[in-house]
Amino acid sequence: MQVVQLITYVAVVVAIIAMIAKAMRYIKAPMHFRWELYPVPHERGRADYGGSYLEELDWWTKPRHSDFVREIKEMAEEIFFLKGVFHNNLKVWAFSMPFHFGLYVCIGWLGLLITGGIIQAAGGTVSMAAGGISAVIHAVTVIAGFAGLVLAGVGALGLFIWRATDKNQRPYNAPVEYINLLFFVVVVVITLIGQLTTDPGFVNMRSYVQSLITLSGAPALNGWLITEIVLGSLLIMYIPLGRMSHFVAKYFLYHSVRWNDTPNPRGSDIEKHIVELLHQKVGWKGPHIQTGEPWTEVVKEMKHE
Repeated sequence: MQVVQLITYVAVVVAIIAMIAKAMRYIKAPMHFRWELYPVPHERGRADYGGSYLEELDWWTKPRHSDFVREIKEMAEEIFFLKGVFHNNLKVWAFSMPFHFGLYVCIGWLGLLITGGIIQAAGGTVSMAAGGISAVIHAVTVIAGFAGLVLAGVGALGLFIWRATDKNQRPYNAPVEYINLLFFVVVVVITLIGQLTTDPGFVNMRSYVQSLITLSGAPALNGWLITEIVLGSLLIMYIPLGRMSHFVAKYFLYHSVRWNDTPNPRGSDIEKHIVELLHQKVGWKGPHIQTGEPWTEVVKEMKHE
């Protein structure tokens, strides 16, 4: 096993573990205060005008009807087209949209490389000359690779310039925000140079992926491709470890906070969870609150005041 392969294996394993750990942290976190902002997309027949099941007389005695298809549609619009950013900040959307969409295309590109690697590992050939599905995979791999890289690179550079030049945004920027975007730009530029000059058909890159799948020796790679693979592997590992993996938090934000309208009748699991949280001790420090006391006692004291 070559060093470059070891770096890729470690990066993928760390990324998977980090993603699972981050998701578990959100799952085990205390219940968040629900916004209960309408419209909630899964309200069947009421989402268009912002209604809810609370309109019904004696709503707690009646079954609820959810529109799963509409919820998926709303999620897809937000994930793939950044609907919220489009409506609230079109200037940012102009850069954020190509950046995120480019990343999605790059993920598809990696999936195509893996698919091609599996086909080659099974004894098949992936090339235009092979014809059929092999030719389609080859062609789409090339298109997706270059399109995704260009979109992500342009978007990252645009977001960097916006953060650096917008006087209203600049006070909210941490140094890591600039580092993250520059990291993407550097990886994209080096990858484009390496692929355009030495491997425009992604043949060597597909063979490298094949070597990872089969646990065999890596093909001969030049300096550009080695640098590309190392930086790309580090980026894959870095994303879940930093704030760039906000997509995990976004899932819980929508389903546990914005769209969570589950009823809380007496004796429900939600009520039991809230009671458990009220017995947690307050960790705040200040003259206005009883530090170290459970919330049940703090609430009683505040009520007397």
